[in-house]
Amino acid sequence: MHRWLAWNVFFPLQEWLKGHPTLRILKEMEAADLLTADQLERLRERKVRDFLQYGYAHVPYVRNIMRDGGLNPSDIRGPADLAHFPLMRKADVRQHRDQLRSDIAGKISTYSTGGSTGEPLIYDLPMERLASWLACRQRVMRWWGLSVGDKEIALWGSPVELTKQDRVRTVRDWLLATRLLSAFETNDELMAEYLDILTNYRCRTMYAYPSSIYRLCLYARKQGRNLRKLGIKTVFVTSEVLFPYQREVITETLNCPVANGYGGRDSGFISHECPQGGMHLMADATIVEIVDSAGRPAPFGESGEIVVTDLYSREVPFIRYATGDMGALSSRRCSCGLPLPLLESLDGRANDCIVAPDGRVMHAQGLIGILEKISGVEQFRIHQKQTDEFHVQIVRNENYAADSEDRIREGWTKRLRVPLQLKFEYVASLPVERSGKFRHVISDVATGQISPEGGGPRR
Repeated sequence: MHRWLAWNVFFPLQEWLKGHPTLRILKEMEAADLLTADQLERLRERKVRDFLQYGYAHVPYVRNIMRDGGLNPSDIRGPADLAHFPLMRKADVRQHRDQLRSDIAGKISTYSTGGSTGEPLIYDLPMERLASWLACRQRVMRWWGLSVGDKEIALWGSPVELTKQDRVRTVRDWLLATRLLSAFETNDELMAEYLDILTNYRCRTMYAYPSSIYRLCLYARKQGRNLRKLGIKTVFVTSEVLFPYQREVITETLNCPVANGYGGRDSGFISHECPQGGMHLMADATIVEIVDSAGRPAPFGESGEIVVTDLYSREVPFIRYATGDMGALSSRRCSCGLPLPLLESLDGRANDCIVAPDGRVMHAQGLIGILEKISGVEQFRIHQKQTDEFHVQIVRNENYAADSEDRIREGWTKRLRVPLQLKFEYVASLPVERSGKFRHVISDVATGQISPEGGGPRR
């Protein structure tokens, strides 16, 4: 009964009070899931035309670029015409913040994100774009047989959410059957408390950073806590690279699949995994391009920077927004039958790559893959100080062998093709960032404009 009320009464009322057209957008998205691939492409073409026609009429940034390029709204036919626009970087969002706002925009919310490096980015998001994120999440949950009202525990660290723990939030969480736990802390006492909550709350789904739920599962194993009969149907993870060893531990410990998602508050809801394992692009909502270091389109299967245009952001349009993430598009279709295309791989942040002494820029999986084969490594962080110098922090257990350092050194030396200076440090735990996220790789070596080498983990 509570689930029915949450889906049919509480959630619609919340979105109406917030001014979010979430249910209308969700209806559009679920209709798109029933289209053929050709029908989906025609829908995308129409949406891009409407998006840029609106921008030309009401957004100075869009109008100036189109006029400078000699473009009229009638020249726009579909996604391919986005190539007439330059890539948008964070610096462009800062510089053109006022020009990015529509002259007839409704309510706009201001957000800030700093990431792990660089100065914070302050930007604006319209209500429709915020609603599209929530609609995408509900769309995906329904792929997995879940929805608002199914009991959920969120192991999260967003400052926005964690600063709103007031009476209104508490009531709202109860109405929507959601329990929020902070991902900022990782000490044993708090994790023991979280395991008790998990056991007693009996949620059907969890929403977390991969590193946070992975650490909680490791702690449960150490304590001999059996979580396999809790009835959790799916764990949804996002905001970090999901590594195969993390997926394996989470799946085995909680006896349920892990559904991986990719996106960001500034970049939008970009892709998500379906029950058959396909990493589907939200192609009806976001146009995704993969470009090389020169900004040229990358072929299917070839890694490059992920560039997005969010079609629900017309009042503050992010057009060809360069995410700083690396990935590759797929030419294959998923067996699930959805018309949405696929990402072949997600390879992490461009600024988390490793720079080899010979100038190659490698995805960090080249080194991480070797660490993953070392028994007894529970957690790690790789800090590249120089091209041939690394500080490696490791949380280990009793299965860590005496020759592990030699095996790591040998594998990394073959990968980077030169002798390396490796400093190993063994610690009881590794701290997360202020956001609650965890960085596996930090490189102090500037990548410049060197082209990245292919490869990387699937997300």
